[in-house]
Amino acid sequence: MDLLSVEAREAGRSMEAPACILELLGMLVYVGAWLCALASTILPQWLTMSTSLLPIESYDLGLWETCVVQDIGGIECRSYDSLLGLSSDLKLARILMCTALTVGLLGILVAIPGLHLIKSCKDYDGHQTKRTLTVTGGVLGMMSGVLCLVPVSYIAHMAVMHFFDEKVPDVVPRWEFGDALFCGWAAGFLLVVAGVIMVTSSRCSQVERHPVPQRRSQAKSMDRNRRKHSEYV
Repeated sequence: MDLLSVEAREAGRSMEAPACILELLGMLVYVGAWLCALASTILPQWLTMSTSLLPIESYDLGLWETCVVQDIGGIECRSYDSLLGLSSDLKLARILMCTALTVGLLGILVAIPGLHLIKSCKDYDGHQTKRTLTVTGGVLGMMSGVLCLVPVSYIAHMAVMHFFDEKVPDVVPRWEFGDALFCGWAAGFLLVVAGVIMVTSSRCSQVERHPVPQRRSQAKSMDRNRRKHSEYV
């Protein structure tokens, strides 16, 4: 029995390595994607516009402020005067991006205690708790990614609709995609990927931990059969 338990323990440790690697990879992608979403929320370059009437200047539109950028290197930004005066597109984008950041940060805080590198909850029930925390953090990460992709894609869709609007004369300048939109797309996609990796790592850990109880039950049944055989003899 002692030899069997030692072998099971060593097998469990060797099998935990892929799960640990997936967890670390998922957490690194998770944190990087959240920082990318934060940068996308703060940056004013959601939409950019330049006009031939003033070729030395361009305009940036963000969630919190608008900026005038000059070719000589100067930049002047101004915050929006009133929340009520904002368009419904910007209000929706603000709410969804802030919600995505909140859900993503909550997912990170929930997933960290579930990592195998965190030395806590070493019994069987503790492993179940850690696995639950990891899955919950992964699901929150996927939700955060979807919440991040929705406003970015919506603002991009509205920009495309206005750009190709035939009712607007060609001489009128149009808004185009800014760097913050591409940053938001990358953040949303990576958040979803990080969530999938975290959930997958917990599934791998769940599959790997099943053989140990099975071996113990088999060993107990074999020992019980031997005792019955010796008593019979």
